[in-house]
Amino acid sequence: MRLLQIIFFVFLFFNNLQAGPNYFNEGLTFYEKKELDKAKFKFEQDIVFNPKNEKSYLYLSKIFNKQEKTELEEKNLNTVILLNPTNEEATYNLAQLKLKESDFDGSKKLIEKLLIFL
Repeated sequence: MRLLQIIFFVFLFFNNLQAGPNYFNEGLTFYEKKELDKAKFKFEQDIVFNPKNEKSYLYLSKIFNKQEKTELEEKNLNTVILLNPTNEEATYNLAQLKLKESDFDGSKKLIEKLLIFL
């Protein structure tokens, strides 16, 4: 009986590992079709399995940008930069967001950071 439980657990574990990477691709497909709610859900599912996948956070920030939810957009952009400080797209998008919020000093620091990447 114990052997059966171990086999069942191993099967579930490997099945979940295979399911995780598909969430990002499914989210990307929904994003390209402009089905933002479905895409958001898939990117969030991907983060559950891959919490360090900066791409899911980046696409979530793009979704929140389109939905004009600036606080959530900024939170996800900051997470992308935390995971990958050299992510140019996230840095640029965050600089633009800071400009919209009239945070000129914050925007200037991010633009200077971008110039270092070049």
